[in-house]
Amino acid sequence: MGQEIHGSRFYKRDFDRYRQQLILETELLSELFLHNRFNAGPPMAGFELEAWIVNAHYRPEPINYQFLNQLNNPLVSPELATFNIEFNLPPEKLCNDALSKVANGLTQHWQQARISAHSLDAELAMIGILPTVEDADLVPQNLSSMNRYQALNTEILRLRGGRPLQLDIHGHDILRAEHMHVMLESATTSFQIHLQIPPQLALRAYNASIISSAPLVAVSANSPYFFGKDLWAETRIPLFEQAVKVGGFEEGAHGPMRRVSFGTGYARQSVMECFTENLEHFPVLMPSQLDTPVEQLQHLRLHNGTLWRWNRPLIDFESGIPHLRIEQRVVPAGPTIADAMANAAFYYGLTYALSNMPKAPESRLPFSVARDNFYSCARHGMDAHIIWLDGQCYKTRSLLLNILLPIAETGLEALGISQKDNSFYLGIIKDRVSNGQNGATWQRDFIAKNGHDMSQLMAVYLQHQHTGTPVHEWSV
Repeated sequence: MGQEIHGSRFYKRDFDRYRQQLILETELLSELFLHNRFNAGPPMAGFELEAWIVNAHYRPEPINYQFLNQLNNPLVSPELATFNIEFNLPPEKLCNDALSKVANGLTQHWQQARISAHSLDAELAMIGILPTVEDADLVPQNLSSMNRYQALNTEILRLRGGRPLQLDIHGHDILRAEHMHVMLESATTSFQIHLQIPPQLALRAYNASIISSAPLVAVSANSPYFFGKDLWAETRIPLFEQAVKVGGFEEGAHGPMRRVSFGTGYARQSVMECFTENLEHFPVLMPSQLDTPVEQLQHLRLHNGTLWRWNRPLIDFESGIPHLRIEQRVVPAGPTIADAMANAAFYYGLTYALSNMPKAPESRLPFSVARDNFYSCARHGMDAHIIWLDGQCYKTRSLLLNILLPIAETGLEALGISQKDNSFYLGIIKDRVSNGQNGATWQRDFIAKNGHDMSQLMAVYLQHQHTGTPVHEWSV
């Protein structure tokens, strides 16, 4: 979805032509998998950080085009709403001091971006859902003008037959709402973690990433409030799933498969199964004709970008050579860059270690259980229970401290991450779990102590964020 498209209005011939291209490119990709023609280099790390632009009252400020012109940084781009932006960081070889190197680079870009925001009397915020966002902010007037976002809005509603998108989220409170556009999606901002892997690890790493999702979303939760309601620890999960609720071919929006979901199962023989599923079960959403050679798989990649599995396999090219990436999408933005890199360290270490276990963990944990773990952890955060390998049930904090953090440590060691980075970033996770305070619990504790004032919450949240101190050390 990162690429711009030509036009935002399409006709039946556009969909027919695009689907033919998609069939050709899916067949070509199958050949690449069959003959193992992907980059076999070492694991690589990549990141996307989405953020909010806010005004002096900590409300969304829809000025991303003015901001981007002022900043003039090719690594920062617009997002769905005019009050959102995205940082895209260059990939790093996942070894040595890669994590601290990325953290230092992101800090520099972030501080430069804040200076540009200040020149427009605005500020930047890293948080999964902005507690001060209101229904009146999520309107078509605040939809970014890029063709891909205009087309997304039009085509989602077309596939739904004009039926409104409905929210029905049950957490500590209950939220019901109805929208005739996709702007609800813009309320969910994330820290997307990419893992580029050699082809021989792809199958195991993809399944391990799915298994890692539950403890990762529990420990990183930072989105308890939406429209003033206290919902899930990570409310981004149900919000995003319902904000773009469109099914597959069968019965349109009411089909058995969803474009935003935890997926339909582990990969069994190859990650290629995901792309086959894309072709066979999901209609084309944006049939823009791309004037590129079939070998670049641009139609396939754009179609894949309109399917938001929480763990999404990606195909990309560097110097003409294709490579495989896994995009882990469950982590919210914030609370600080140190917290974000700690979440990444935990994910990389745990996923890599699980990928290399002698007995595949997916053979010891049914997909349905991994899925139930994920939604339980998104709802309850670190207070959830997780059924782990071979059916053993644990309190999430106990599982993290006694089993998963040691596994993640061995994974980072196997990747060649320096002991300094390993100790520092996993130490943040350990301390966060030990005192039970992530972004979601801090926000709830702050409101419980200081009253239901979301502007005050954001004022203090940003004061803490600007210090760079990890969230487990924040006072309320």
